[in-house]
Amino acid sequence: MLINTLDELEAVREQCRRFVTSRAAISAGAAAVPLPGLDIGTDAAILVAMIPEINRRFGLSHEQLDTMDPQAKRVILIAVTSIGSELIGRFITREIILKVLTKMGLTVSSRMVTRFVPVLGSVLSASVSFAAMKALGNAHVEDCYRVARQALESRLALEDLTVIEGISSRE
Repeated sequence: MLINTLDELEAVREQCRRFVTSRAAISAGAAAVPLPGLDIGTDAAILVAMIPEINRRFGLSHEQLDTMDPQAKRVILIAVTSIGSELIGRFITREIILKVLTKMGLTVSSRMVTRFVPVLGSVLSASVSFAAMKALGNAHVEDCYRVARQALESRLALEDLTVIEGISSRE
């Protein structure tokens, strides 16, 4: 999907934030179930699906970048490098997701500990899981938003420059 205006970009951002919230709720539900490993497996599955979907909605998926002209791709890759994202424009692999989950290690271990407290432990585990997944997802949404905004502003500036050059060359 090619985003053409800042309003469209803002709409995609809001859609993605709602999408992240729904996935965080699923993560919380899995964390509330007292089965060892279910929450981590669910989180991995959620991330494997959620990250590429957010990338796609912003026009930043691996496949979408491959079809771009070199100039547009260069602008995006520079923006991605400047924010330091490992998840934008890449093919999402199990290794990348494991790296992300490792960064969430403290959250995962705190969920494991709270699980041993009857009833309240499940509620705490679900709350921690929801908050962690939402924070991780929304951080990725904001990274994608910054990259897409920078790319859009560059493209619009280039189009304006082309129009100005076209007018001045006709005179």
